[in-house]
Amino acid sequence: MPKGRSKSSLYDLVHTYITIKFHRRWYNKFIAMDSENPSTFETQAEAPPPPTNNMVHKVKRNLSFQSKWAELNGAMGDLGTYIPIVLALTLAKDLNLGTTLIFTGVYNVITGAIYGVPMPVQPMKSIAAAALSNSSDFGIPEIMAAGICTGAILLVLGATGLMQMVYRLIPLSVVRGIQLSQGLSFAMSAVKYIRKVQDFSNSKSMGNRRWLGLDGLVLAIFCACFIIVVNGAGQERNQSDANVGEERDIRRKRMKKIMATMPSAFIVFVLGVVLAFIRRPKLENDIKFGPSVMEVLKIHGHSWKEGFIKGTIPQLPLSVLNSVIAVCKLSSDLFPGREFSATSVSVTVGLMNLVGCWFGAMPCCHGAGGLAGQYKFGGRSGGCVAILGAAKMVLGLVLGTSLVTILHQFPVGILGVLLLFAGIELAMTCRDMNSKEESFVMLICAAVSLVGSSAALGFVCGLLVHVLLKLRTKCMP
Repeated sequence: MPKGRSKSSLYDLVHTYITIKFHRRWYNKFIAMDSENPSTFETQAEAPPPPTNNMVHKVKRNLSFQSKWAELNGAMGDLGTYIPIVLALTLAKDLNLGTTLIFTGVYNVITGAIYGVPMPVQPMKSIAAAALSNSSDFGIPEIMAAGICTGAILLVLGATGLMQMVYRLIPLSVVRGIQLSQGLSFAMSAVKYIRKVQDFSNSKSMGNRRWLGLDGLVLAIFCACFIIVVNGAGQERNQSDANVGEERDIRRKRMKKIMATMPSAFIVFVLGVVLAFIRRPKLENDIKFGPSVMEVLKIHGHSWKEGFIKGTIPQLPLSVLNSVIAVCKLSSDLFPGREFSATSVSVTVGLMNLVGCWFGAMPCCHGAGGLAGQYKFGGRSGGCVAILGAAKMVLGLVLGTSLVTILHQFPVGILGVLLLFAGIELAMTCRDMNSKEESFVMLICAAVSLVGSSAALGFVCGLLVHVLLKLRTKCMP
């Protein structure tokens, strides 16, 4: 064999040997990795789902119904607060009802998709009270200026993280005092709606309500008894039926299932709508189809000044305490594992008012009372408020401001019944104050808030008492 060919064959043999050893080494290494983590190859091969799909899945989950009738029933739980305030401002201040319905409907759908719980959208009560008590110098421009200023401050507090810091520092007993005072305030207003004839346009109570009639005491009492029989005292936990016979237990469970699927608040609300048309037979003649005219408001310097002084200053403490802090605490109580940050709630309230108020929509916020009311009647998901939001948008686009003619004939006693149960449900969240010290702080905070008609004053007094008690405990031997 020639000498050159011998060298070439030797070179090929060495090259082949090295190649085989190299490939075998990496093959063994891959097999070892695959045995330790069988999903390594598939994990590397499969790309992670895009963020858009995750967002769509979250929105679908948040808007999904746990029970169709229960969610529909829960949507009625906030109307006892919403309708009287909006109706009063529409009659007294010429509020654009159609625009308010459209914007609050959009707010309902968006907040339901974001939070996945029946997060309510309610009118700002202190601004509404300022508008109704100041008949001449506090009109629509001042109302909207107050809402914009309040929304801007809440947005800044949320975006900077200050709201979350305040939420962590405020004692639970003080928060419970604010919730108790708000719940009792709703309940007392509800009893006033039931007992007295109301003049919402002047924010006054007239004479005693008649016993009989399409808006009489008997009707309100019947609706209240119907809701109590169907819903009871609310969702009951840790009940034991060990001593009940098997056949009787089956009948009881069947009856509870029937009661749970009966939308009591929705039935009562539909009854009110029917009675509104009966009270005024030619009511349909006053209805004009089509949305209201939507336009950007012009707010002058004097309106900004009056709105901030008479509207924003009294509204801001209530928004911080009841619309943000109390709502965050109540949501964690009612929906364990789904606690929301004070930052996100404060930002959503701020954005709602920075957008809608420029077009004449009523200044809005979240509220612990509305959340408790919707939970009381069965609301458990964001789909509850999404239903309500869709209904508001349809009514705002189809009927517009002419819807006020229907609301004006709606039995006020029925609204009082809905508001009564919402207030009681909110007040009942305070039953977890087990120690005497916590109950003492809560009751002082609630009493000052109710008598002084100021949540801010009650908050300051409750916080002061809490600090004094802590100092006393540390100084005592």
